[in-house]
Amino acid sequence: MWVFGYGSLLWNPGFEVQEQAVGTLWGWHRSFCMRSIHHRGTVEAPGLVLALDAEDGAHCQGVALAVAEGQEAQTLAYLRERELVSSAYFETNLEVELRDGRRIEAVTYVIDPDHVQYCHLDLEEQAQIIARAVGGRGPNTDYLHNTASHLTELGIEDGDLDWLSARVRALTGT
Repeated sequence: MWVFGYGSLLWNPGFEVQEQAVGTLWGWHRSFCMRSIHHRGTVEAPGLVLALDAEDGAHCQGVALAVAEGQEAQTLAYLRERELVSSAYFETNLEVELRDGRRIEAVTYVIDPDHVQYCHLDLEEQAQIIARAVGGRGPNTDYLHNTASHLTELGIEDGDLDWLSARVRALTGT
């Protein structure tokens, strides 16, 4: 079983990974399009987390994570508890093209565009929210900066996340 990570799964998978490979998911893009009312914000002051939003011609580079043999059921239960806490994501299996040319099916969490937590904000609006939001798993800034730095370490370019990280640092003075 493979899992596709494009946000916090890059730096905090929470399960035993047997193999990791950079891969591309076609037809989707990474975006801060989900209001977070649990992990990185609250109902009163939502934060933002990344989700995969469908878009013709788009692609998202991330990491395919192979689940350790024998840990599939336990991992899926863990991921469902973590990712489906508010039903804003759909769990689906999508084809991912790995850098080495392999094509695999991976459990992937994508945004439900009809869910109340779905949003479409410009980058400045995103930065303003991320700079101040805090939720059950800590500051929204930590989520952004960890994701941006891990993408850089993996050799994955994401101009929007780089811009957001720099802008949020300017807003927060950190």
